[in-house]
This record gives sequence, structure tokens and C-alpha cells, in this order.
Amino acid sequence: MFIGHFGVGLGAKSIRPAISLGTLFLASQLLDLMWPTFLLMGLEEVTIQPGITEVTPLNFTHYPISHSLLLVLGWSLLAGVLYWILRRKREGARLDAMVVGLCVLSHWLLDVIMHRPDLPLYPGDSPMLGLGLWNSLAGSVVVESILFAAGVVLYARSTSAQDRIGSIGFWSLIGSLVLIHVGNLFGPPPTNTTDIAWAGQLQWILVLWAYWVDKHRVPAGGTVRMA
Repeated sequence: MFIGHFGVGLGAKSIRPAISLGTLFLASQLLDLMWPTFLLMGLEEVTIQPGITEVTPLNFTHYPISHSLLLVLGWSLLAGVLYWILRRKREGARLDAMVVGLCVLSHWLLDVIMHRPDLPLYPGDSPMLGLGLWNSLAGSVVVESILFAAGVVLYARSTSAQDRIGSIGFWSLIGSLVLIHVGNLFGPPPTNTTDIAWAGQLQWILVLWAYWVDKHRVPAGGTVRMA
């Protein structure tokens, strides 16, 4: 799951327009933003095993900090609480904080659909969950495409560009996400896990890009300060 997570962030904007798209991208992709750092630190592990699924050659052998359900619930709560602390003086901040937390949790729930049984419920000797949609390239593409397309439509309908950055910058972001996704699906497998970890850090650019674009868009039919 890649663009599907970003689709959740895009769609959530239509529910709580005061939240910046950058914040929603950060929340919906938080687990995969932390994971590369934990790889570099040696706290989590992945191996490259071409053919393990039709979609990805990665075998996620150990990632309880970023992807066990118990800790994901903790990350979700922490994200929501931090957002509320920072924005508590704004009207509707409590509901906004709940949406931010749910976006974090949505990542794990979507991963359960896609992954083979490699998602732990808790650190340690845990049962592993995963419905294995990654075993079908066609099925994976359809599900992710629907999620992403729905998110793009919801965002585009619920916001309006104020200038060329809000228009061209937004559609450039969408196009870049699609190109990255296609490269992930059909490009050659990575050669080592260090490259995977450093490439994963580049996702922060997408988050910053979303913050930048969203500052140049306003909710359709009105103005709301976004953060």
C-alpha cells in the first residue's frame, strides 16, 4: 500500500477542512515515515526476497515498533493528542485531533488488507495478520487506485486553488505520487536494505509538498485557516 494511504489523507481533508493536507499526509503515512529510520537504526528488519508476493519483493521480518497494532494505537493516540495540544484554541480542534489519530490508525488497517501475514498485534511472540492482497497484482492495483482516485476527487471538490501553485502544484503532486507508485510496482527490485531506508526518507518531501500546496488552496465556498 502506497498511494492508497495518501488517498486517505486527501479524502480526510473533505471531512475536516481546517487540517492541512500536509498534516493529513503525515498522519496517514506516519508508520512508513518512521519505518525507514528504524531500519537505519537497526531496530527493525526487512529482507529482499523477489517473488514473495506479486507486488513487492520485501519480506518484512521484524517491525514491531512501527507496525504492531498495539504500538500503532499508541502512535495514533500520540498524534491526536499532540495535534490537539498545538491547536486546542481553534474551534473544532478536538474533532480535528480525532481525525488525525484515525488517519494514523487507517494505515495499519489498510496494510492488513494488502500484506501477507507479517503484521504483529504486539511486540514479541505475536500472532501475525495479513489478508495477502499483495499476492494479486491486479487486485492490489484496483484497490489502491480506487482509494487514491476517491481521495483526489474529494480533495479537488472540497478545495479551490487560489493561484497557480494551488493548481499546478497540486496536480504535479498527484502526478508524482502516481509515477512513484508505478515505479514501485514495475521497477527493478532494490539491491540492498540501506537503499530502501534512505529512499523511504524521501517521502518527507511529499509531506512538505502537501503543506506548500495546501497553503495555496481554500475550502470550496469559504475560507478556513489550515494547519
